[in-house]
Amino acid sequence: MDGKAVLDNGQNRAETELLIIPLGGLGEFGLNMMVYETADDIIVIDTGFMLPNSDMPGVDLIFPDIHYLVEREDKVRGILLTHGHEDHIGALAYVLQQLDVPVYGTQLTLAIASGRLREYGVFGKAQLNAIEPGDIVELGDFSAEFIHVTHSIPDSVAIALRTPVGVIVHTGDFKFDATPVDGKLTDIQALARLGAEGVLLLLSDSTNASWTGQTPSERSIYDAIDNIFQKTEQKLFLCTFSSSLHRIQQFVDVAVEHRRLVAVTGRSLINNVRNASELGYLKINPDYLIDARDASMFKPHEVVILSTGSQGEPRSALALMALDNHPFLKVEPNDTVVISARIIPGNEKSIGNVVNHLLRRGAKIFHERNANVHVSGHGADEDLKLMLNLLQPKFFIPIHGEYQNLMRHAELAESVGIPNANIKVAEDGELIRLTPESCEVFERQGRSGRVLVDGKPEIELEDIVLRDRIQLSQDGMLIPIIVLHSDGGAIAAEPEIVSRGFVYMNKAEELMAEAKEITCRVIENLSEEQKRETEIVQDEIRGALRRFFAKQMQRSPLVLPVVMRV
Repeated sequence: MDGKAVLDNGQNRAETELLIIPLGGLGEFGLNMMVYETADDIIVIDTGFMLPNSDMPGVDLIFPDIHYLVEREDKVRGILLTHGHEDHIGALAYVLQQLDVPVYGTQLTLAIASGRLREYGVFGKAQLNAIEPGDIVELGDFSAEFIHVTHSIPDSVAIALRTPVGVIVHTGDFKFDATPVDGKLTDIQALARLGAEGVLLLLSDSTNASWTGQTPSERSIYDAIDNIFQKTEQKLFLCTFSSSLHRIQQFVDVAVEHRRLVAVTGRSLINNVRNASELGYLKINPDYLIDARDASMFKPHEVVILSTGSQGEPRSALALMALDNHPFLKVEPNDTVVISARIIPGNEKSIGNVVNHLLRRGAKIFHERNANVHVSGHGADEDLKLMLNLLQPKFFIPIHGEYQNLMRHAELAESVGIPNANIKVAEDGELIRLTPESCEVFERQGRSGRVLVDGKPEIELEDIVLRDRIQLSQDGMLIPIIVLHSDGGAIAAEPEIVSRGFVYMNKAEELMAEAKEITCRVIENLSEEQKRETEIVQDEIRGALRRFFAKQMQRSPLVLPVVMRV
């Protein structure tokens, strides 16, 4: 866990050297994307996105910056997907708009990804290749073996890469669930076989590294959900991630036991339920499924509604119901709402707002903090140590999570016997150089970071745009309007100043009068030559007013001078 060096760009790549470039997922939750590169070939594992924080106004999605891959497109042999959660596949459409490369994933993962590919118009050209656990795919210098692991969504896999330098295992998201809903256990035999063969490097999920013990089975919430069904006499709303298909299966099973019809609302949830049912990953008796528009035709105790919106997303079905804005579903007094999902850090406020509105509607609310209605799909520290012991890697790099999660996982690795010198904590934008004898982390030169998307994936926001939006939200905007004579630049009329989000003009007359005087003085102090250059006039006014307001009010509004000539 030592410090970082700087890699010489002129250094030649030997055949016994492999580069690993994290484009996302190291130092944050989401945005998972890892690049593995030899002298001739590149493969990519996962292409996830991340939702914006509240300090990113107007940003809809965050994608990894794939400039590194676009520059080396001729070397990219394929994209391998570990499972169907959006933080691992959500950027696939964006990536395929710029890279024409094959994609490999399990049947369910590709089915879930296909919806967004169609939405962004790239499904027709996408080269989607379905694999099954146990399959091996040859991609240039890489041989990729897919190994089944348990997670909160079916068809999740770890990936073992046989490379010129040795075997690398990339776990994806996992836990060791002894009683999975679908009955498919983590392939411990395959992991142990790899450990006996010899693993050079393990990159393992760190999401729950700070949790002690072993993550409970998905089935552990069944009794709590069943108990809620028993006590609910009115409508019952069950809200979870649209891709948490093991959870959805349990909801459906309990609903059938209690003879409640099942209605599904939320576009992503409807699509995932349909795809998973058609592929056999969800087993739902069609006699129990009804259209959500028809839910009001039945008595409240005869219906359960599956909904999206577990993170308080403003346009989700649950958020609309909380505000009584849903077109055909209503939450009424004594209805019960179950939010069966982890509260992702950063979403506490939006979830709290939804809960508050639901409570105002008279609903009873159950969530992970007051009932056993959620269990994680990520392994706690005992799961992580088991993975380390099964694979016994020579080198170890923790992935997936904030820096504190990565550091805690590094400590776990050292506790099971991996030498401290062989444990490397890296972050996005760095570069890992791997040889049979060494694993080093370097500062990577060149472009890296995130792509902020406003609306559509082709509309990327520059950092300066986001900074302007943040400044507008904090300090507002001023628009000085100046009219100059075109034949010399003298002031033709008294300047006007328009304020938006800065001060209320009627209560700041003295302040605005002084600002107008400053504007006039700035123009009068310019030479005739300078007055002819509109940009110079704007820059001088902008600087003078920003200094004035910073001194008078300790605020820095966005100043946008408008210069007209008559």
